[in-house]
Amino acid sequence: MTQSFTPRVFSGIKPSGGLTLGNYLGAIKRFVGMQGGEFETVYCVVDMHAITVWQDPTELATATREVAAGYMAAGLDPTKSILFNQSQVSAHAELGWIFNCVARVGWMNRMTQFKDKAGSNAEKVSLGLYAYPSLMAADILLYHATHVPVGEDQKQHVELTRDIAAKFNHDFKVDFFPETEPVIEGPATRVMNLRDGTKKMSKSGESDMERINMLDDADKIAKKFKKAKTDPESLPETLDGLKDRPEARNLVDIYSALNDSTPEAVIAEYAGAGWGQFKPTLADLAVAKLAPISEEMQRLMNDPTEIDRILANGAEKARGIANPILKDTYDIVGFLRG
Repeated sequence: MTQSFTPRVFSGIKPSGGLTLGNYLGAIKRFVGMQGGEFETVYCVVDMHAITVWQDPTELATATREVAAGYMAAGLDPTKSILFNQSQVSAHAELGWIFNCVARVGWMNRMTQFKDKAGSNAEKVSLGLYAYPSLMAADILLYHATHVPVGEDQKQHVELTRDIAAKFNHDFKVDFFPETEPVIEGPATRVMNLRDGTKKMSKSGESDMERINMLDDADKIAKKFKKAKTDPESLPETLDGLKDRPEARNLVDIYSALNDSTPEAVIAEYAGAGWGQFKPTLADLAVAKLAPISEEMQRLMNDPTEIDRILANGAEKARGIANPILKDTYDIVGFLRG
């Protein structure tokens, strides 16, 4: 008999140096849109993933609170969703070890993000950076999550999660872990650099002008969009006209995502428009959508005790789901728990 799983969403963001527009459009905005509907929603600040590279402890604590503040400022409601930081629920690490023993080295060797992050220094990076995809699988399956909203660059990790779930179920002849579905939708699931449309927007980019930070005020947001790199051509008549124009396509995608429309609709409205018209319009839209979030984030960050209280309350709720699933996992594996 096939087990019936509660429709449940899990996802998280790593606290490693500030939230950007990419985090908002690619993740947080979608997290907010999924709460209060057909799914139970569980959202996490994955601070255990952050330490796969060295972190200053004080800065990590601040970054963890900033991600939590970003979630809430964007509309995530802790009374409708479970919001917590990963390290407060020890079951993540415990299930992560079991999955280290289920996953195969060959699977890890195929993870493109490790290759990108390690580069030529693969022998010198932490074992955690190599093995963290199995911890990510544990994050998801610890809640029997059926769906994970992700960007295209994380889809491979959800596929690995499905592989781990299937192998565990097969090895122990159970139907215990669901084969989680990635949810990839929206025009700006991968937001690109404002100075180079072939590169993803990153919090670690060389210039602050490359990105929109979620704590940027209205003036900074407007300035960055008005100075964003474009090309000499006007906006085309059709979306096909943006082929091989990465900076132009990026700005159209961002506009459509902020406006809850489609790139096709943006092109239909602005066909033939020059950048002198389009970029100020985009800047005004971005300020209207993002400046209130920035202001609320700053207000929340000024009260770290309240953020900590909310995260602790969320962790208690998360343990209420996670601990019984971990106990059942231990029983399946054959661990004696006393």
